[in-house]
Amino acid sequence: KENSSESILSSANRLLLHEGKLMLAESTRLLDVYLFLFDDFLLITKIKRNKKKYGGSDTSLIPLCPSLTPELQSFIREGGFCTVLDQPIPLDRLILKNVEPV
Repeated sequence: KENSSESILSSANRLLLHEGKLMLAESTRLLDVYLFLFDDFLLITKIKRNKKKYGGSDTSLIPLCPSLTPELQSFIREGGFCTVLDQPIPLDRLILKNVEPV
């Protein structure tokens, strides 16, 4: 929901530690995702690409947050956006494992 996702990201005490693009292996397909690792949870978003560019051909008018990585800023300028895939995963419930590349 839009209103709850805004409150998730608006905490003044929350720190963004890392962000980046990954491929998520679902049961029958691969999904482009963009992860946001905060100091208290991991947020997985689904990458979507718009067929039309935002604001027509002039993308210099797009308001962007300067703290976004250049990769994400470029993606947004090209008409892409991210939607939250699932509930944020609290870091105290997250287990990371190294796996061999497939």
